[in-house]
Amino acid sequence: MDTRLVHAAWRAVDHSAHEELSLRWDNGGWVAEGIVRGPDVQYVLRLGPDFDTRQFLLFRDLEEPDLWLVTDGEGRWAEMNGVERTDLAGCTAIDLGCTPFTNTIPIRSASLAVGETAEIRCAWVDVDTLAVVPDLQRYTRVAPQRWRFESPAAEFTVEFDVDEHGLVLDYPGRFVRIVPGT
Repeated sequence: MDTRLVHAAWRAVDHSAHEELSLRWDNGGWVAEGIVRGPDVQYVLRLGPDFDTRQFLLFRDLEEPDLWLVTDGEGRWAEMNGVERTDLAGCTAIDLGCTPFTNTIPIRSASLAVGETAEIRCAWVDVDTLAVVPDLQRYTRVAPQRWRFESPAAEFTVEFDVDEHGLVLDYPGRFVRIVPGT
């Protein structure tokens, strides 16, 4: 993908949330900015050129981030104030349950061929409590634009299709892709 600016939007199947996302190329990497109405959060993800997570900011009700995490891309994490997060050691991506976008990070960074599977440790963020915990996830490329996501701990499996940018189209039972601005 060489498109330098992409917009996407999703709504929750039960209409409890709506997200608008912009993904842009900036200063040698990708910046994803999402606004999710419902839980009323904003996030900024700074990603490397290969979609490796570099920085994550979550805003709820303050002008300053409620949560600000940085990583070296090798699985070492810290809060922006310098406090190391050894509990997140080995995590290589962020997962927010309130957005399907965070599935794009492992999909793009793993670069799997059809039939291949990757296990990825993600830093799963609870937007209500700001708890961040490691979560082992499995991604399998089922077809060129189709993926299977598994969370063994949650005993959860789902398959979904992605567009040419690796962005989820519809996430069965949770999110539906809509035209931005609607």
